[in-house]
Amino acid sequence: MLQSLSIQNYALISSLDISLDRGFTVITGETGAGKSILLGAIALLLGQRAETRMIKDGANRCIIEAEFNLEGYDLQTFFEQHDLDFDGRSCIIRRELTATGKSRAFINDTPAAVADLRELGERLIDIHSQHQNLLLAQEDFQMSILDIIGNDSRERSRYDELFTHYQKATQALREAEQSLTNGREDEDYLRFQLTQIDGLQLESGKQAAMEQEARMLEHAEEIREALWTSSSLLDGDGSSSEGILAMLREAVHRVGNLRELLPESAALAERIDSCKIELDDISRELQNYAERTDVDPARLAVDNEWLSSLYAIQHKHHVNTDDELIALANEFRSRLDAIDNSDEHISRLRQQQQQALEALLEAGKELTARRTKAARQVERQMHERLVPLGIPNVQFHVNLQPRPQPVASGCDQVDFLFCANKNGQLQPISKVASGGEIARVMLSLKAMISGAVHLPTIIFDEIDTGVSGHIAESMAQIMAEMGRNGRQVISISHLPQIAAMADHHFRVYKQDDERGTHTHIQPLTDDERVTEIAHMLSGSRLSNEAIENARVLLRTAHQDSSKV
Repeated sequence: MLQSLSIQNYALISSLDISLDRGFTVITGETGAGKSILLGAIALLLGQRAETRMIKDGANRCIIEAEFNLEGYDLQTFFEQHDLDFDGRSCIIRRELTATGKSRAFINDTPAAVADLRELGERLIDIHSQHQNLLLAQEDFQMSILDIIGNDSRERSRYDELFTHYQKATQALREAEQSLTNGREDEDYLRFQLTQIDGLQLESGKQAAMEQEARMLEHAEEIREALWTSSSLLDGDGSSSEGILAMLREAVHRVGNLRELLPESAALAERIDSCKIELDDISRELQNYAERTDVDPARLAVDNEWLSSLYAIQHKHHVNTDDELIALANEFRSRLDAIDNSDEHISRLRQQQQQALEALLEAGKELTARRTKAARQVERQMHERLVPLGIPNVQFHVNLQPRPQPVASGCDQVDFLFCANKNGQLQPISKVASGGEIARVMLSLKAMISGAVHLPTIIFDEIDTGVSGHIAESMAQIMAEMGRNGRQVISISHLPQIAAMADHHFRVYKQDDERGTHTHIQPLTDDERVTEIAHMLSGSRLSNEAIENARVLLRTAHQDSSKV
């Protein structure tokens, strides 16, 4: 319940502080006095988009703050999920807007996102403005009425879960079928490319080995000459004393003969002999490599041809190594395997989609059963509510038909059909109902669902447009009844019949001073209510007859209220 509202520097409001109570409250005032400004401020507080033009001229910022009594409305989970302080009783929401365009929001003095305000606001206040009458033409609004009255949240949650599963199954099948179509188109290309790559008989490291072999074959003569020359330098021609090894053998002999004269010469001779042995081994390896190094133009041509094919394929596929090409070939193989096995895969996905659809349709039947029962209940209640509102011959029918295919909202399509005449033809309500009739229908719907939806506060913005007299009295009685049933009902109205029925009465008015025009709101005493309702009856000129009529209207309204 909205307990208090404070507005600073919003539109024509410089400063406003009001306290509100349970029950039925009416707000009246002349056209243009600023009643819609109050609604705009509350809407901003509940997450509406902020604009700097909302700030009162000359002010640097506007602040809107409201305190709500939340006892008994089970909102603890919201505050826990958003990590907000909550004492279980009250909640303070504040919205600040600066002239520079900066907007800040707070819930219980904790900074909050505007989306959080909007989510919380939807659970605190229902603002019914005149443009909301257009909702009657929208199927999702009509369906929501049935879901609320049918109390089918369990069935709807189950349906939503299965619909998501069905969508995923359908998407997986669609993607697989599209992949198969694309794959069939690419199959010849993939097989040709794979054949080319497989023709290289690639394995990891083969490219480097082939490149090395090609370089050796290309320079084979140069390599052999260098190896033989190096071997000759070490060993001469094998018998002469010109090679390094022959010189080392001579050195070993000469130094070894000094053993008796120089004891240290033995160790030196061993070291020289060790070098000789190592170089002798190197010389033999040089000879072996030289003998194995063949000049083979045919083998070189084979290697160059293979490498040329490899480089061409790598260039075509924008890769640089044989490992990358091997990975690409494996990818081609996987795609071809998927194409070869796609019929089985798609058959399995079709089966999964069909199973998901069957489960969804079964859940849809349960939801439809709930909605069908709710539709008959809505028809009865709407007839009971609309007859006292001046439509004695009303026909109201909820046309619930199966859809060709299930959608997110269910397997049904709904249309509220209406006729104000006894023998008239039922037609969609948005096409045949007058403005006054639509207002009465919307009030009846709101009253009907207010008992099912645990919503603390309902605000009606001139829902009485297009009605007067005893019909207005009946509408007022409905709103008063909603207030007595635990709701806080606030109605912005121009009709004295509605004003007289309220438990609390506020008047909005404009006042000019040297600083400009300002909007004010004040709670009215019993005498002030008489005066205000008298003005609503007779206009600006106040007569004794109007005052007496106002007293009678108030007295009668409260007598009627006490009888209910």
